Amino acid sequence: MRSMHLRLAPRWQTPLLAALMVWALLAGLGLREPMPADEPRFVLAARTMVETGQWLFPHRGTELYAEKPPTFMWLQAASYGMVRSWQVAFLLPSLLAALLTLWLSGDLVRRLWGRRAVPYAVFGLFVCLQFALQAKRAQIDMVLVGMTTLSLWALLRYLLEKPSPWLLALGTFAAGLGTVTKGVGFLPLLVFLPWLWVRWKSPQTLPAHRGAHALAGVAGFLLGAGVWLVPMLSVALTSADPALHAYAREMLFKQTGTRYANAWHHVKPAWYYLQTMLTLWLPGVLLAPWLLPAWWRRLRRVDPRYALLLGWALLVLVFFSASPGKREVYIFPMLPALAVAASPLLPGLLRRRGVRAVLWTYLSALVLVTGALGAWLLLAPPERVQALLDGRGMDMATAARMGRWLLGFAITALVAMVSARRHVAAALVAVTAALWTAYGMGFIPAISPDSSARALMQRVGERIGPDAELAMLGWREQHLLQADRPVTDFGFKQPWVDQWQHAHAWLLEAPGKRWLFLRKEAIGPCLDPAKVIDIGASNRRDWILAPGGAWIEGCDVPADWSADVSED
Repeated sequence: MRSMHLRLAPRWQTPLLAALMVWALLAGLGLREPMPADEPRFVLAARTMVETGQWLFPHRGTELYAEKPPTFMWLQAASYGMVRSWQVAFLLPSLLAALLTLWLSGDLVRRLWGRRAVPYAVFGLFVCLQFALQAKRAQIDMVLVGMTTLSLWALLRYLLEKPSPWLLALGTFAAGLGTVTKGVGFLPLLVFLPWLWVRWKSPQTLPAHRGAHALAGVAGFLLGAGVWLVPMLSVALTSADPALHAYAREMLFKQTGTRYANAWHHVKPAWYYLQTMLTLWLPGVLLAPWLLPAWWRRLRRVDPRYALLLGWALLVLVFFSASPGKREVYIFPMLPALAVAASPLLPGLLRRRGVRAVLWTYLSALVLVTGALGAWLLLAPPERVQALLDGRGMDMATAARMGRWLLGFAITALVAMVSARRHVAAALVAVTAALWTAYGMGFIPAISPDSSARALMQRVGERIGPDAELAMLGWREQHLLQADRPVTDFGFKQPWVDQWQHAHAWLLEAPGKRWLFLRKEAIGPCLDPAKVIDIGASNRRDWILAPGGAWIEGCDVPADWSADVSED
């Protein structure tokens, strides 16, 4: 990448900022354990794949995991095959997808608007909070965005630059592969709707597209989706196992159409994504008062580049807003497209005094808030800080470590701002890089032992001894993942009474060396409360251990009994 094309910016500035950006994305790799939400679940499934060789049907403990396709878990397992460390491997797919997304965004801008706009797209995407946050999490969404951006990169090139059937096939293949990574991976195909509008309205001569190319597009999508669907359905439909039939039905219907039209969790109002944009898309969203009118003027001129990027982003927003179930990551695929659409406008906007004032204010507020929070964690009365830590298993030493990292970031950011002086774009990149460096090397490693349940499961192992056998009820994926020995489970979604009946039989086989690990509020009616052991708090839940001798002799769990516990 060349110079950022800001007045008085030295030639070495862009390479230096690019190096800081890559460093910030890498910082902390291997320094923490998988943490909720989602991370332990996917790593547990990937580890089971490696250990058992069962690749088509992910498992969560002894049960099939039918909420997400296995593609992301395949990537984690493949990463483990390369580096032989789960602490590194579980984050590699997201990191590589983030780097791919940045490259694709920059290359697309180069093709649409020229090289001078490339750094604005790449750095503009990086400084938006949600991008690096997802790049440093082992969730599916960053990989999905990588596939979505690859699909858009190929489809936009096909529609605007070079009508090659190979580009069309690549774009639809990435969409198909995205669909078996997360069900909404087909969304890049919506770009054909604004393209139809452009063909109708645009006075420009656009590349000619042949109808025969549609065959390449269909073949690409089927090939991408078929990577998993074909072998999975072949095995499930020819098997006599009803569990595999149920798995196929849930994946094809409940987790797709039913989940979209009649969501049973994460139900939010229609305007929910507005608050997502106003928070997770900082500081980019602060430029909306200038970007929206500029985009509108270009749409009125039917500029096909803006029409396809912005029209597609709008369709994605409408698609997810129409569903009752909403999460902030659902609209994340829009962000690279919007960064690409904003990039040619940013050089002019950054010369405006009002834009620079807004961005400097954002940086100042970030430094002030993080510095104040760090000082509070270090100087506040211990009882005030402890109230914040209760239920999370953390101690005052963890709070002090967090406070030092927050203060360190605030000071580093202030130095970067002073050094950048009039170059607010450079200050944004440098401060953002400092933020995610502190996040990866300080904030998250500090809370990892408690949030990942590693510390809790170490206490469990020490308390029961190396020769004891362990079983779990009401467990979460992080407990199974962090256990120091093979663990017996009685299902994850099974009714409580069924789990307790199996646990009773399991304990009776060897009560002298078998233990149960469970949530404190889920204690069954047949355990003697005087004989159970409080083992500590983690993830805002209290956990207990019950030795085999804690079972009340002659007691049976009533058939209608169920634990009165809230779901995580």
